[in-house]
Amino acid sequence: MAYFDVPEIDYPRYSNRQLAAVPLAVLAVALLVLSGSFLVYGTPVPLGMDFAGGTELTVQTTTPEGQIPAAFEEQPESVTGAGGNEYIVRFSETDSQTLSEQARENLEQDGNSELVQSVSSTSASFGQQSQQTALLGLVVAFLGMSAVAFLLFRTFVPSIAIVISAFSDLVIPLAFMRLTGIPLSLGTVAGLLMLIGYSVDSDILLNNHILRRSGEFYESTFRAMQTGVTMTITSMAAMLVMAVTAFVFNIDLLQSIGTILFVGLAADLMNTYMLNLSLLRWYKFEGIRS
Repeated sequence: MAYFDVPEIDYPRYSNRQLAAVPLAVLAVALLVLSGSFLVYGTPVPLGMDFAGGTELTVQTTTPEGQIPAAFEEQPESVTGAGGNEYIVRFSETDSQTLSEQARENLEQDGNSELVQSVSSTSASFGQQSQQTALLGLVVAFLGMSAVAFLLFRTFVPSIAIVISAFSDLVIPLAFMRLTGIPLSLGTVAGLLMLIGYSVDSDILLNNHILRRSGEFYESTFRAMQTGVTMTITSMAAMLVMAVTAFVFNIDLLQSIGTILFVGLAADLMNTYMLNLSLLRWYKFEGIRS
């Protein structure tokens, strides 16, 4: 198996507090962003149509993209090009019939093509139910991951190190979504669920090398980093390619998922090899004797 040329970090140079300070500071900022958003907007992250309700029209028209919002009495939330003269127009309004009529009356038809290609609508109540189901799914996945960590290591510090690291891996991308306006949808929730899996994978790898394999602490750490960093960087490269390709072809959902996973995996590198490692080092050299 090929590895990236992972440099051997001079960990003895840094204290446990110094190693943990940066990831904990980033986690604190992320929690502050989410808390502030909740107080100001009522939700920690912006909600997409799946959870907030609304209508999505796909229209084919020769009307310039910049003039499409003027065709509707309600200001669209977004107008996205879908290739050629096709556009996806999203509204918070759920009266799809009125919006379709306004599109047919005020937009210019593209030859003989049907002006309104498709209509999808989600009611606010159904969106709220979907929101609760998605939240439950995230909580169950996180609790399941925590239970697996405790069953695998059966000691408090190594297990809680994995849980804290995974929690931070989840919170940082959520704050990033708030700052960049990426909405929470069924698709982005799937991305967050994938992130829990990626996160626990690298943390278990590190814990396993240090606690269960022979070798000196820093030697085991370096061996774990060679595999773990290679895995994570490879995944980040794949997610970056997916996000850029989706951006070029105007596929919003894949772009959002790729971006979220890229940010989450970058956070995972920091949390695994600084936060998790500092807790493991404290446990190995101080905690076991106490």
